Amino acid sequence: MRNKTALTAAALAAAAALTLTACGSSGDSGSNSPVADVSAPAKTQAATLLDRPFAKPDFVLTDTNGKKFDFRAETKGKPTLIYFGYTNCPDVCPLTMGNIAVAKKSLPKADQDKLQVVFVTTDPERDTPASLGKWLKGQDPSFIGLTGDFPTIQAGARQLGIGIDPATKDKDGKVVSMHGAQVIAFSPRTDQGYVLYGEDATVADYTKDLPKIIKGENP
Repeated sequence: MRNKTALTAAALAAAAALTLTACGSSGDSGSNSPVADVSAPAKTQAATLLDRPFAKPDFVLTDTNGKKFDFRAETKGKPTLIYFGYTNCPDVCPLTMGNIAVAKKSLPKADQDKLQVVFVTTDPERDTPASLGKWLKGQDPSFIGLTGDFPTIQAGARQLGIGIDPATKDKDGKVVSMHGAQVIAFSPRTDQGYVLYGEDATVADYTKDLPKIIKGENP
């Protein structure tokens, strides 16, 4: 059984800022281009428990229906997972969301309805509400997609110790986006982010942990 590590939010923020994943694509969401570079060391556990949880980021973005979405208000009192990524990401983002989607389907219907999964784009110039909504339907139609101006998104991510950089193009015109690959889980009891998952978390990890997260318990 994997050991679970308790870390302070401050220490985690410092570490997370240094563990950005570089995702490159040609602009085609169906691309099979490999990740350009992954600087994060391999994790030895799925869930990292935080002894000083994160407060929910205070930001208002736009959902896939074009409506304003106040993250704190809309997810208050609900078990919530948040992930920052983008739809043209060739590997880490769809894999992470796909793993969560599969695990979510294993839950009883009542628990599925309670769980909020929020995907915040790190590439708002290309991820419009319409394109974001179309992509998320392929993962799970219940997933919430948010877009908006990049400074607001970046500031929200930083509140969780997650680093993201604006998407850029290399000399070959290939789009490269640097973003942290962490998933943060918020308790429905306290509305605080008390569990973190890295990009190595599997379907089995989420399947095992989600029932407890939904109850606000430690996985």
